[in-house]
Amino acid sequence: MMVVFRKLDRDDMPAAAKVHRTSFDMRLPWLAQLHTPEEDRGHWSGHLFATCDIWGAERDGALLGIIAFREDWIDQLYILPNAQRQGIGTRLVDIAKAAYPKLSLWTFQRNAAARRFYEARGFVEIRQTDGTANEEKEPDVLYRWRITTE
Repeated sequence: MMVVFRKLDRDDMPAAAKVHRTSFDMRLPWLAQLHTPEEDRGHWSGHLFATCDIWGAERDGALLGIIAFREDWIDQLYILPNAQRQGIGTRLVDIAKAAYPKLSLWTFQRNAAARRFYEARGFVEIRQTDGTANEEKEPDVLYRWRITTE
């Protein structure tokens, strides 16, 4: 069963929102249900679709992972828990890296798996915050990646 990577369209946004919520709630249970499913769908169909390139990974027509990125930023990256550790996240990050020579992203300090993932793919920690400036009020960390020329 081959995984297909493609740019998503507006009709894919409800499925993207579901991948986001499922992965988020499994990986960050202390923040589960921060938003309703309707709010998630609205965010993906509205703000993210309007401002980001959104790519997905699917197998047999089922969406397994998603990335939303724009110039200099990865806004969202989520892989369904049962599809993690199969190279899907790496491939989605590589799509964003191919589009822009530098990328930044935020993740939560307590999300050790995400931090290991990004660091293994060349992202460097820039700074940490106490979380007072983010919606979740959760301490976070800013990462940055830059293309290197040798």
